[in-house]
Amino acid sequence: MPKVALGGTFQYLHDGHARLIEKAFEIAGGGKVHIGLTSDEMLQKNHSVDMYENRRGRLLEYIEKMGVPKEKYEVTRLNDPYGPTLEEDFDYIVVSPETYPVALKINGIRKEKGKKLLEIVYVEYVMAEDGTPISSTRIAKGEIDRHGRLKKEI
Repeated sequence: MPKVALGGTFQYLHDGHARLIEKAFEIAGGGKVHIGLTSDEMLQKNHSVDMYENRRGRLLEYIEKMGVPKEKYEVTRLNDPYGPTLEEDFDYIVVSPETYPVALKINGIRKEKGKKLLEIVYVEYVMAEDGTPISSTRIAKGEIDRHGRLKKEI
């Protein structure tokens, strides 16, 4: 059974996050998805971010609405960029263009340790209606909504 890793802050659960999460569960099939959620201490964002427990609650609610059984996933606190991916036996890591360099670094460290490399599953950004990526930063600035629709100027 495949074991899939995915990590992020998940401040605003937008369509880009949805695509990553859905891809992780698609690849896992009958296996398990491990989602590392960035801790409050690790955050370095240029916009305000909700506390870990609030983000975790929204993420769990989202996955529950997808109809995924609880035994098929685990959400844990990420206190560093790698979480359990350096030691545990994962098969895949699902990444966005933003997190791809971290996956490369993880595999570099795993190689040094003599561990099996993770298969990197690269998921392109989801574009907003203006053709630029949907991001939590853009949502926080009020430029777009979670689905990439431009907010109207008042």
